[in-house]
Amino acid sequence: MPPTGVHFNGGVNLDDAETVMREIATRVPFGVRRIPDGETGPRQQWVFFQLEKFWQTPGLAQAGAKDQPSPGYEQMPKVRLADGVEPDDVQWPNLGYADAYQESFETFRRLRDEGVIPAGIRFQVEYPTPLASINAWVVPEDQNRLEPSYKEALFADLDRLLAAIPHGDVAVQWDVAVEFAILEGGFEAAENQTFDDIVDRLVECIERVPEDVPAGLHLCYGDYQHQHFKEPESLDLQVRVSNEVAARAARTVNWLAFTVPQNRRDAAFFEPLSGLSLPSETEVYLALVPYHPAEQEPGTTEEQVRLVDEHLASIEWGICTECGMARAEREEVPALLDLHREILATSGA
Repeated sequence: MPPTGVHFNGGVNLDDAETVMREIATRVPFGVRRIPDGETGPRQQWVFFQLEKFWQTPGLAQAGAKDQPSPGYEQMPKVRLADGVEPDDVQWPNLGYADAYQESFETFRRLRDEGVIPAGIRFQVEYPTPLASINAWVVPEDQNRLEPSYKEALFADLDRLLAAIPHGDVAVQWDVAVEFAILEGGFEAAENQTFDDIVDRLVECIERVPEDVPAGLHLCYGDYQHQHFKEPESLDLQVRVSNEVAARAARTVNWLAFTVPQNRRDAAFFEPLSGLSLPSETEVYLALVPYHPAEQEPGTTEEQVRLVDEHLASIEWGICTECGMARAEREEVPALLDLHREILATSGA
């Protein structure tokens, strides 16, 4: 069957949450189940938002230059435990997500009350996994020492948010990017960061979300300066991670968003989709909305739709971009949103 739904992975490079929500609601009037706030402002560059928190945390010291002009994946600035400080001594500050999302939720609720956002659509929040910030910003020898307390601080932030807004109005996405960088050899792995260890961590993230709140995973290969940390050879690793998390989790994974580089149209890339083993409640989204349509060979999206449909058979599925739209040029965002609608329409949704 053709794609019938649209998913937004979080970031949208527009002025503010209200602009994001209005643009989505206006330009994509069907197929939408959840609307994010666009991760505007300080959250736009994903876990760079947390790097500032690490720098503010007593007991942590900078292990590299703070003001690198444009660090790449291989040279991210790092922190370490300060001399003489034990992991139990570290007291994490307010990590900031709950505060930002509570403010955005008030905008969401007002726009829904005004009829701009249709009834039944949920407010979607996005959290990086604990491992994302730890692996990105902490020196390898201190990652396992700091991860437990940081994880609890991040989970407590989520708990505080979900205590403040109605569960019937919200959905939670965990952004899974650093995990794929580790598994693909793009980031250095510390101890206890094997495939099984990573799956166990993702299960813990999913299970932290109460069962009456939909929860999903965004499977990402990065978009720093519009570059992946590694080009995926196929969907095999994403499918294997998805199957394992779904099998081990005590609650449903409500959606999965898969990375598809915009010019991949070879059958071998999509073939692993035939091995997906998910409960019927799990929504599946493929990144068939290209960031740069002008750079895509004509007919690519149509061929991608055909290949996905061939391998998913009777499974209902939808479309998304690879990594949100936080790093798209602002003037490109309206056309990208329109493209979601147009792909659904031309695919027969």
